[in-house]
Amino acid sequence: MNNASVALKVAAGLFLTIALITIVVVLFISAQEATKTAQNNFSGIQKELDQTQYAVYDNTNISGSQVVSSLRKFKDQGGFGIMVKTGKNPNGNWYFNEVNTTSSVDSVDYGSVNKTKPSGSLSDAMDQASGNYINPTGTFKSEIIRDRSNVVRALVFSQN
Repeated sequence: MNNASVALKVAAGLFLTIALITIVVVLFISAQEATKTAQNNFSGIQKELDQTQYAVYDNTNISGSQVVSSLRKFKDQGGFGIMVKTGKNPNGNWYFNEVNTTSSVDSVDYGSVNKTKPSGSLSDAMDQASGNYINPTGTFKSEIIRDRSNVVRALVFSQN
C-alpha cells in the first residue's frame, strides 16, 4: 500500500511538472508573437512619423516664404533635392541634389539621385535681381517625388 501511494505522488508530481512546462512554452510562444507584432507596428509608426515632415508638401499650395523655409530645412539631408520653378525661370533649378523626374513614373530610374551638381543656391533664391528669386508672397504648388521604393527623394515647387 505504501508503494502505491508513493507511486501516485510521483505520477502526480510528474503530471504537474509536464503541465507547468507546457504552460510556460505556450506563454513563451504567445509572447514571441506579440513581440513580433509590436515590432512590426512600431516600424510602421516610425515610417509614418518619418514621412509626416513631407505631408504638408503633398499637392498643396504654399507661400514662397514656406518654400525658402523648406530649402533651409532640408539643405543637409542627403540624397534629397528640391526643384523650384519660378515665374522668371519656368524650367526651374535643383537645390542640393538633382533628382531624375524625366523618366516615366513606372521606370526604375524615376526618383533616382543624379551625380550632376545642382544649379540652385540659397543666395540666388534670396536675391531679387536673380531669375531664381523666390518671392516670399508668391504662391507655389508643391509636389512630392518618390522613388520605386516609396522613399521621398525630392520636392517640386512650381509658382502659380
